Amino acid sequence: MSAEATPGPRAAVPAVAWSPAWRRAVPWLVAALVGVLLLYRETATLMVGVWRNSETYAHAFLVPPISAWLVWRQRHALALTVPQPSWWVLLPMAGALLAWLAGDLVSVNSVTQFALVAMLVLTVPLVIGWASARTILFPLGFLFFMVPVGEFLLPLLMEWTADFTVGALMLTGIPVYREGQQFVIPSGNWSVVEACSGVRYLIASLMVGTLFAYLNYRAMWRRWVFVGVSIIVPIVANWLRAYMIVMLGHLSNNRIAVGVDHLVYGWVFFGIVIMLMFWIGARWAEPDAPLPVAGPADGAGIAGVAAGWRHAPQAAALVGVLLLSAAPGAVAWLERDARASSLPQLALPGAIGTWQAQEPAKAPQDWAPTFHNPRALAVRGYRDAYGDVVLHVAYFRAQDYGSKLVSSMHQITTADDATWNRSNPPPLQVAGGTWRIALLQGSPTLSSISRTKKILVARAYWVDGRFTTSDIDAKRLNAVSRLRGHGDDGAIVMVHAVADDEAEAQQRLIAYLQQAQPAIDAMLRGVSGRH
Repeated sequence: MSAEATPGPRAAVPAVAWSPAWRRAVPWLVAALVGVLLLYRETATLMVGVWRNSETYAHAFLVPPISAWLVWRQRHALALTVPQPSWWVLLPMAGALLAWLAGDLVSVNSVTQFALVAMLVLTVPLVIGWASARTILFPLGFLFFMVPVGEFLLPLLMEWTADFTVGALMLTGIPVYREGQQFVIPSGNWSVVEACSGVRYLIASLMVGTLFAYLNYRAMWRRWVFVGVSIIVPIVANWLRAYMIVMLGHLSNNRIAVGVDHLVYGWVFFGIVIMLMFWIGARWAEPDAPLPVAGPADGAGIAGVAAGWRHAPQAAALVGVLLLSAAPGAVAWLERDARASSLPQLALPGAIGTWQAQEPAKAPQDWAPTFHNPRALAVRGYRDAYGDVVLHVAYFRAQDYGSKLVSSMHQITTADDATWNRSNPPPLQVAGGTWRIALLQGSPTLSSISRTKKILVARAYWVDGRFTTSDIDAKRLNAVSRLRGHGDDGAIVMVHAVADDEAEAQQRLIAYLQQAQPAIDAMLRGVSGRH
């Protein structure tokens, strides 16, 4: 017989011996981080508000404690380094501050929030040094998951989900009629709305997958491969989820997988898929690196530096952080105060060329675009031999995060709108410029696949005397206008036409805009004071 070895008691994790240098450096680091948060509390508050009000980003509440735990896991390696300010970090810190200022000038939350997190991350190597910060590089980078960003992917993910679902249904042998994100099958109507995009699954999977890769792999290539898998898997899983939900509803004659049920089934399916992903990924997990142990030379070096260490370097780093951090905040505060002015007086022309003003006719089913908190809003109908159009102008001045020219809150129709189905034809080219186009049609039904009325909407931004259809270009023009001392005035100009045929509505819009664009530009220049 052979004796079997029995495992002994698990070795206790040795206590960390923090040097006097660390005991002096940590309070300065905490003070610097708190100082940055206090100076930019408005940005931080807005970010936390998104976490609280959006289910998509509720996971961000877990990011700071997870990051703190990851730092604690590295305490043995951290204790072997010597905290010493790295002054070169002031250069990237200045870049982050300029990014914050640029984002604040044009009221872009994602830019200011990324910049704030970058400031917090860079404060660490600035105060305790790059050699020390390098040992906790991943925990610091993990903090960027606090920024609530990703909803810009909604239209693309919705389109992909609709494409896959319709294609899979057709391969299954089920006839499908599709318009935009809505489609009809023999058992009923379906629509791919924002909740079906899978963006929640994607963001959650990316965060958890990145953490899993860091904790389970040591080879960098394995980590990147698993992060890539954590991006691809939720997208494909969401496609399969959408297809299965439609099939369950179809096969059960819409008794199951409809209403709230399909959301519950979706999360259950997603949970199973993610657990399988982690289970498979764990098969290639690598053992943790052994705990670092200080040698005699390391101990002597730390003790030597600690003996002559004084508060001055950390104090100087703290002062540098706060001075740099306060600069853009002060500039933005002064700029806000300087641009406070009276509300714009917006009056649309009574006649534009051959187009005579009239009371705007109501669109079918009382459709109307939504503008969020403009400083002034005007609507007027016009008519000539081509027919009727309606002009909408939403004017913005003294913009802030609650009232800004470029915002996802301005909507022609929402993705969850069951009344109108939206598609986006190619832009409309007019002599005076380019206009973004949206086509609205009533939702398809089995009884009425073809509808009579269509709404064609032309839309553009007006900023500093120029028209543009690009959100990014509108933000850039707005920032340049403010820096040149022209103020931040801007407007959303929208014209819609109702017709039985899309081509008829397009012809009417072109005829109107050819005459109206110069008149609208002149009117807006007068409102802004740019003659």
